[in-house]
Amino acid sequence: MSRVVTTYHLRIAQEKRALIVTAATALFLELGYDRTSLARIAERSGVSRATLFKQFPNKAALFDAIVTESWSTADEEDPPPAGNIVDGLSTIGRRYAELLSQPRMTDLFRIVIAELPRFPELADAQFSRGKMPYFESVRGYLLAEHEAGTVRVEDVDLAATQFLGMISNYVFWPTLLVPGWEVSTDRVAQVVDEAVRTTTARYAATGPEPSTND
Repeated sequence: MSRVVTTYHLRIAQEKRALIVTAATALFLELGYDRTSLARIAERSGVSRATLFKQFPNKAALFDAIVTESWSTADEEDPPPAGNIVDGLSTIGRRYAELLSQPRMTDLFRIVIAELPRFPELADAQFSRGKMPYFESVRGYLLAEHEAGTVRVEDVDLAATQFLGMISNYVFWPTLLVPGWEVSTDRVAQVVDEAVRTTTARYAATGPEPSTND
């Protein structure tokens, strides 16, 4: 019985957490980070102030949660195993495009951009807790492929940046600037495929290692 009760309480806590994060995101967009109080967030989310403060003692902690959840994938997939660069990059590319296509990601960037002059710590949170951990997972995959001999990448940071940039520059960034920008599923697949082709053509290991005497 106690296990059932514990599971029930955990589910309720998770549901309330989701309500709080959703309400906070909406209010940050509507009113701005500075003008949004925790009391207002509690009211919008329909939870008590005590419940909100128990999970998030301040707005910074709440914003960190928004960043973390925005950058997390649906089931926390690990990078694909090394050995097939085309399949691996295709998997990563599809995941990245899907992540960027979520409305919560656009909302997150709009909050950060709007509040950057007064609250640079929000941008730091977005970078250190969101984008950087995701980038490191892609970097780690390319490094594993390099060590497996399927690619030759001297600058793994640059290679990861180039690959992700080819996708985000078409799928995501225009949504912040162009009203009504939408990318069809077929077009997203094409964008990912071209990014994979370009990266593979540049880095795939084909033939013997170049001689250092040449």
